[in-house]
Amino acid sequence: MLLDKTIKLIALYFLLTILPACGGGGGGGNSSSTNSYTIGGIVSGLIGNVVLQNNNSDTLSITANGTFTFVTPVANRSTYNVSIFTQPSGQTCTLSNSSGTTGANVNNITVTCTSIPILSLPNHSINSSNLAIIVSANDPNSVAVANYYQTARGIPAANIITVNVPTGFDTISDTNFTTLKAVIDAQLPSNIQATLLTWTAPSRVAGSCLMSITSAMAFGFDPKYCETYSSVTGCGAALTATTPYFNSESAAPWQDFQMRPSMMLGASSVAAATLINTGVSADATYPPGDGYLMNTSDQNRSTRAGDYPGLPALWTGNTGIQLNYIDNSSGLASDSISGKSNVLFYFTGLASVPNIATNTYRPGAIADSLTSYGGYLPGGNGQMPITSWLNAGVTASYGTVAEPCSYPQKFSQASVLIDQYYRGATLIEAYWKAVQMPGQGLFVGEPLAQPFRDTPSFTINGNQYQISTRALRPNSSYSLQYLTGASSNWTTLKTFPAVTRAQPQILSAPLPPANATQIRWVGPCATNSNQQCTLSSSN
Repeated sequence: MLLDKTIKLIALYFLLTILPACGGGGGGGNSSSTNSYTIGGIVSGLIGNVVLQNNNSDTLSITANGTFTFVTPVANRSTYNVSIFTQPSGQTCTLSNSSGTTGANVNNITVTCTSIPILSLPNHSINSSNLAIIVSANDPNSVAVANYYQTARGIPAANIITVNVPTGFDTISDTNFTTLKAVIDAQLPSNIQATLLTWTAPSRVAGSCLMSITSAMAFGFDPKYCETYSSVTGCGAALTATTPYFNSESAAPWQDFQMRPSMMLGASSVAAATLINTGVSADATYPPGDGYLMNTSDQNRSTRAGDYPGLPALWTGNTGIQLNYIDNSSGLASDSISGKSNVLFYFTGLASVPNIATNTYRPGAIADSLTSYGGYLPGGNGQMPITSWLNAGVTASYGTVAEPCSYPQKFSQASVLIDQYYRGATLIEAYWKAVQMPGQGLFVGEPLAQPFRDTPSFTINGNQYQISTRALRPNSSYSLQYLTGASSNWTTLKTFPAVTRAQPQILSAPLPPANATQIRWVGPCATNSNQQCTLSSSN
């Protein structure tokens, strides 16, 4: 009996010893015999949709803050490695406690999402809301042209300024013009950056010298802009004041320089409709076209030809523009082109340019000739008036109203004009920025024509910023910079290499650190392109 009792005690002892090894005690999933464990954690700060991935295979899409758990468990004593498979749009998410080895259910992975700073690239051009139409109430043609232009371009009613202009005369006195301009200025909305004159006369303002009405409208009548040839001093006194708007990056000349560039439509009501329609049809067409840069046998009128020789090579490649430098300084060939199609630019130097009507001009085309009286409307004072270019199909032209003494600074500089135009400027901006001394020059044409319109974008593509624009200034530096936390010190995220000429560009930059609070776009200043300014910044 004693032996039986001993055997039963020994059996009970062994039974109690082996029970835990059989899993009968539960253990809340912590026993080494559990086959697998779940992987999860918590998400905070999420606005959109983040996709996580575990061990480069198991994906989980999350659209709300709170806890998450991957569907597929991980075997006991196996590794897990959670990563961001897709970042939410406009945000950066970071992970902590994202990897390890299982031994229990994992619920301490944290996903923290923060918004990525983003900005809008700056506007590079004047538009219909910034242009005022100046109408002569006593001129039916001016009224008709203004009405047509307002409809074609969607000009706000507040931008239509109606005044009484003595349109029966080619010239207006400086005193009368000053009175007229004061009446106009008093009615201009504060956002107006440029003006369009819808009459064909007067085209000149006469005081101690002659100033074009478009320049007088921009600066006010001021003799420093129209010093003229003197029989005593010759041309030595004919250099005039320059404009700070020349080759600038400004899209707001009134705010930046307290001047509003002006253009005269320069056509009757019937011809004006054709000109306006041509300008409108040019917008955002990015046309291929040819340019002709003439060094003529008239060397007195070819003083700006030094700007031409290097331009054809500069503009080769995938630009759509073919520039042709034609040197006829010897007089052995022709001083003009004829029968050409797809003409986009034509710059020459003759008192009268033959064969212009035989060419076909692209919508938005620009052409002018360096001569003394092209802007002396209506007749050109014995030379070819600039309105002849409009009649031939060109969208804008320019000429002086008084003897300019062949100073090239008083005429358009082709290198500047083509660059500004190709980068997205409107016609009025590109033309005005191309003339260093515009006081004696009359601008005519359709001001808002914009064949190379810039539509910039700033987006997030994966883990990079992507910038698309054609507006960057050649040979200039641009960069993205960011701030972190409460710091006031900007850090450069990326500096973009300068280009030698205008071109459409797609630029990429890495996203800033997750703790970045602000970014800014830095480049040439609007009022001084040699200096760097903040062009745009995030909130």
